[in-house]
Amino acid sequence: MSNLSGFIKRLRDIMRNDAGINGDAQRIEQIVWMLFLKVYNAKELEWEMNEDNYLSIIPEECRWMNWAHDDKSGKALTGDALLNFVDNTLFPTLKRLPVDVNTPIKKSIVQTTFADANNYMKDGVLLRQVINVIDDIDFSDYDESHAFGDIYETILKELQSAGSSGEFYTPRAVTDFMAAMINPQVGEVMADFACGTGGFLISWLKELHKKVETVADEEAYSSSIYGIEKKQFPYMLAITNLLLHDVDTPRMFHDNSLLKDVLDYTDRDKFDVILMNPPYGGAEKADVKSHFPADLTSSETADLFIVVIMYRLKKYGRAAVILPDGFLFGTDNAKINIKKKLLKEFNLHTIVRLPSSVFSPYTPITTNILFFDNSGKTQDTWIYRLDMPEGYKHFSKTKPIRIEHFNDIVAWWYDRKEIILEDGPKAKNFSADYLLNEQGCNIDLCGYPQEEEIVLSPKETIQNYKNHRAIINTEIDRILIEIEALLPGGDK
Repeated sequence: MSNLSGFIKRLRDIMRNDAGINGDAQRIEQIVWMLFLKVYNAKELEWEMNEDNYLSIIPEECRWMNWAHDDKSGKALTGDALLNFVDNTLFPTLKRLPVDVNTPIKKSIVQTTFADANNYMKDGVLLRQVINVIDDIDFSDYDESHAFGDIYETILKELQSAGSSGEFYTPRAVTDFMAAMINPQVGEVMADFACGTGGFLISWLKELHKKVETVADEEAYSSSIYGIEKKQFPYMLAITNLLLHDVDTPRMFHDNSLLKDVLDYTDRDKFDVILMNPPYGGAEKADVKSHFPADLTSSETADLFIVVIMYRLKKYGRAAVILPDGFLFGTDNAKINIKKKLLKEFNLHTIVRLPSSVFSPYTPITTNILFFDNSGKTQDTWIYRLDMPEGYKHFSKTKPIRIEHFNDIVAWWYDRKEIILEDGPKAKNFSADYLLNEQGCNIDLCGYPQEEEIVLSPKETIQNYKNHRAIINTEIDRILIEIEALLPGGDK
């Protein structure tokens, strides 16, 4: 496994000299489409051995082993010939692969993965060097393949500092905690309708795999996830992630979960478990809002996703969802109606309040994890405040939240008691009647007593400024959309 040592650094050093690569996000996207083809090639070799008459959807000349692998004979494509092949043969071919409703998922994912992918490199010699580093990984070796999973996790973490791409990455400690508390069972199917790079899907699989004992269990495990991602780049990352985790037929779809009328969902569209960190801060246009009941219609993306979740959760199903503070204290009509529906029709049993720096440096917005199920109306709700661990002033890229930081709440989870500190309640139980009537659906309770002291590096300070500016611009856009809708001839 020595060839894995310094993998990211070697690729970065090579790509730094290519004029076509502009920033971390492009560098990562460039690496990932090649990784996908290398991983997919290893999978196809397995399928050819285990399936009778397996036929690749990729034409022979475009299969990784036939154009990327260097057998040291001196015939491997490089320089202008390699660039010409990648730009004018490989990409056009993969983007136009024949796919229809009858195409098996494990084949159709090639076309959907490359639908909007790009080759940014302009130097064919450097491109050959990058390909050789990636081709050196032996995915047929079990240990090496699984060791690479850790390296891939490093790639995903780097998205946090790659500009807006950070929105697709939820810290693994958070997804692992949520998956553990949701307690997966063999035979259940979990969904994420805005799955980004697939973090929740992977955490679910890791937790569920602890309970796999038979061949039937293994089959149920492999078909236990369902993901949708609107944006091409994270979709590509998620597909590769799932293939690396031995999900040969990933039910992952490149689509927008908000573009279907929620009233049209039937029992076949519902899931046992939903784990999500919905996009928030976005402003949706009238054509998106038209898919929701008038009383639940909102311009805020996170609000719409919580409505989708309520309509797609099976009876007795369970959900864990990350939502911003604005959802808890929001008093506009849509938020009030959504919270009423959540409390009156679902069992909102637990809210975990997270420190504001959990998602640093991507966003300083304070978030919460809502745990609820579809077993009936809420009787009471526990709210628990997760405080910063001792010795931490804030989380950061170099000091991220870790799974052990959830140890206290895991212990509390199974033996729930109120915790009242000098600065106020840390854990407290509230009746649904109190939340609905006395609080008017303001569930901003057990909050942090004072603003946390955040000391950021210059780079993180600049990134924070950019994020704040983006949030403000999004809010301005949302208000403008609502104003335009009120003007004569505007969308109502």
